[in-house]
Amino acid sequence: MTHRLFEEKHHASLYQKYRFVPPEPLKELILQYLDNKKGQPHVLAVDLGCGTGQNSRLLAPYFQEVVGIDISECQLEQARAVPGFPNVTYRVGSAEELPFEDSSVDLLTAASAAHWFNQERFLKEAVRTLRPRGCMALLGYTDNLGLHYGSCGDRLNCIFEEVKTFLSPYVSTPVAVANTKLQDLFDAIPFPDKERIESIEERKRLSVSSLVGFVESFSYYQSYLRADPEAATSLLQNMQSRFLEEMGVSSPDTEVEVQLKYFCVLACKPQ
Repeated sequence: MTHRLFEEKHHASLYQKYRFVPPEPLKELILQYLDNKKGQPHVLAVDLGCGTGQNSRLLAPYFQEVVGIDISECQLEQARAVPGFPNVTYRVGSAEELPFEDSSVDLLTAASAAHWFNQERFLKEAVRTLRPRGCMALLGYTDNLGLHYGSCGDRLNCIFEEVKTFLSPYVSTPVAVANTKLQDLFDAIPFPDKERIESIEERKRLSVSSLVGFVESFSYYQSYLRADPEAATSLLQNMQSRFLEEMGVSSPDTEVEVQLKYFCVLACKPQ
């Protein structure tokens, strides 16, 4: 992984608090794909760019061992602080240089992370480390959220889009790649057995303050924060105030419905 944007402690804490756990239907899709392609037993899953471990913990009941890999020690400190997952371990490292033997991994996965990888080097490591019939599952969601609250959902979406537009000069190329749903990476996977699911919808309820915290965790917001801390802080405060005003409420604990559309790239190494 060549990008190092998530290593500061406060940013890591935002990831632990506000980033989403992949939805149950997506988890079941991945596990069913692995069952169909490779079959049991499922020994080792490797979660690349694992961040604070949401996806790693989700996989824990289904594998003998799960290893989360991330470039950021601060992110891994947050992941290790979550108790109750004895078969999950975390290591500092990158997707382009994996500390695993040839043909030893049942599942390579990455949740909202593969767009940061060096494509050529990552795929070379995937080919090397996956077992025959081992699988790859690269998942994520775009930043095109749908917000719903009473009759003012359209106005809330306009506010959110205005904030994204304002922050667009700070959007890095990898984030733009994520918003293409990893089309180029999918095309480059050398396995003939592969597929890309473009829209797996999830709806969840978030408080206004949590929605603002989610935006705060964006890499491009953090870039703006480094460039102009006072203006960046004001941007979030103004966004929250505008949300509450449109909703006709005063408490940032008021919940809105958030619609996310996940995507997933699946691939199976030949026998």
